[in-house]
Amino acid sequence: FGAALLMYMFIFMYGSMVMRGVIEEKASRVMELLVSTTKPFELMMGKILGIASVGLFQFVLWLLLGTAISTAIGAMGLGTAPGTASVASTTTGTAAVPGTASVPGNPNSIPADAQADWMQILGQMPWETIIPFFLFYFLGGYFFYAALFAAVGSAVDSEGDSQQLMLPISLPIILSFVASQFVMQNPHGSLAFWMSMIPLTSPVVMVVRLPFGVPGWELALSMFLLVAAFVVAVWLAGRIFRIGVLMYGQKVSFNLLRKWLFYR
Repeated sequence: FGAALLMYMFIFMYGSMVMRGVIEEKASRVMELLVSTTKPFELMMGKILGIASVGLFQFVLWLLLGTAISTAIGAMGLGTAPGTASVASTTTGTAAVPGTASVPGNPNSIPADAQADWMQILGQMPWETIIPFFLFYFLGGYFFYAALFAAVGSAVDSEGDSQQLMLPISLPIILSFVASQFVMQNPHGSLAFWMSMIPLTSPVVMVVRLPFGVPGWELALSMFLLVAAFVVAVWLAGRIFRIGVLMYGQKVSFNLLRKWLFYR
């Protein structure tokens, strides 16, 4: 669930960065020359990967900086709150986890047994499966939604005009995050299966299902659909961009976008 929350925040934060980048490039008259000499698919793929790579690089820097700070704080002994020192239980014969002992009279302290149970649960999780598939869905979901945000940016002249087109993109990712709470209760039900297959919701829902064990064929099918959806989304964004870059001051609607897709 924590990984799903991270992906939810990252997609919205940096997906909008891709959209703003496309809008800014569209405002440049140089793009009119590029459209006449470059295939729309290649141009849009380069823009999505380029702008998205900047966001990914910034995100990685944040992770490294946060890890370095937390490690430094732990090394200096500043991570242990007063009154939570390690104590050993002499009556039950069990040792408390350092820094997590229950303190009498402190309502905020967590019993050592509960902390030990959480540590045991985390240690038993299949991290060798969770981590690589999380990275795939993290990147795949990000690039897929970046392509959709790029398609919106291709159709509008300013960020303020993009609100009506953002709603169909925002709803699936919000719905998948809300539904992930029910998926954790029944990770092998029909809701979990179908939402982990649909590319609009699979990046969040499949990550939630990973700790409970997912059949290999379901993972393979979900990954294939996500990659295929990304390629299709880039193609659609390129088709919209090649027409939208030449359109100024025109109110965009879904009916107009449909016509742009089939213009020759």
